[in-house]
Amino acid sequence: MIAFVSGPVAALAPTLAVIEVGGVGMAVQCTPNTIAGLRIGEQARLATSLVVREDSLTLYGFADDDERQVFELLQGASGVGPRLAQAMLGVHRPDALRLAVSTGDEKALVAVPGIGKKGAQKLLLELKGKLGAPLGAGALVGAQRAVASGPAPWTEQLSAALIGLGYASREAEEAVSAVTPQAEAAIAAGGSAPVPQLLRAALQSLNRAR
Repeated sequence: MIAFVSGPVAALAPTLAVIEVGGVGMAVQCTPNTIAGLRIGEQARLATSLVVREDSLTLYGFADDDERQVFELLQGASGVGPRLAQAMLGVHRPDALRLAVSTGDEKALVAVPGIGKKGAQKLLLELKGKLGAPLGAGALVGAQRAVASGPAPWTEQLSAALIGLGYASREAEEAVSAVTPQAEAAIAAGGSAPVPQLLRAALQSLNRAR
């Protein structure tokens, strides 16, 4: 198992980072949140999980060991493969997932692309007790405050991801504004803003503007 990769960042894409390790470029699948913390040319260390299939070897990367552990635990639930587990971490941080499972927050799981109401109910049952309690002190209070005040979390995630990909703050703001109607439509439908899809749409708007 490859526990982590460390080296300069050679390239970045919306959900992929290439880390140079000993002269070899390691392609690592990452969430937008993880991508947002990377910069091309700078040193990076990503915790990793290698998923082996008959026809592929895919390396998934995470900001820390906690994210990797949750990624692997999520796959213990029926119907959850690496892509869905990564999508869950793309929408919610580990403590937010722990909080959702421990409190039976069905809406939090439905907010993840690919999870419907019945799927969320099933996951809550299967994951109960497996992820543990939120690690951060005052996690419940912090989550409640995040909902009650401050800018929408998706705008911060999207802006950080775009800046991490090399766009200027002004360009990131314009791209966020361009996809805001799409995000608001998703929220109005009872879900939450799908950050990975919004990131792709934002990149398309930036490419058209250039």
